[in-house]
Amino acid sequence: MVDRTSSSITIKADRAEVMAVIADLEAYPRWASGIREVAVQETGPDGRASLARLTFDGGPFSDTVGLSYRWEGDERVRWELVEQGGVVTGLHGSYLLAETDGGTEVTYELAVDVRVPMIGMVRRKAEKRIIDSALKGLKRHVEG
Repeated sequence: MVDRTSSSITIKADRAEVMAVIADLEAYPRWASGIREVAVQETGPDGRASLARLTFDGGPFSDTVGLSYRWEGDERVRWELVEQGGVVTGLHGSYLLAETDGGTEVTYELAVDVRVPMIGMVRRKAEKRIIDSALKGLKRHVEG
């Protein structure tokens, strides 16, 4: 999973406020399109999720996967697949938050592998659609 897709957006809020929304995994279905359910299974010493099950509806397919999370304060969160789904066989992602004059720049990076053979360009296009949708939903939720 070398190829990763990324995109950024600026949100008019401070980094801690944006990360608080990102860290509230169980609220994702309210603002992240395609996410049907998130169940936190374990939390770390900071109270943030360290292990969760995520169910999504990605258009042509749905899946449930297990993800582990590593939090770096309010600057970054990384996640990786620890339990494969019926379709998803690999997944790595992160949110990186950087303070700017107008708020917080959020960069979302994602790499997904699936059981179905898929041309790299098609996979990256699907990742880009997921990323852009998530960033727009995050911006609407935080600023709204």
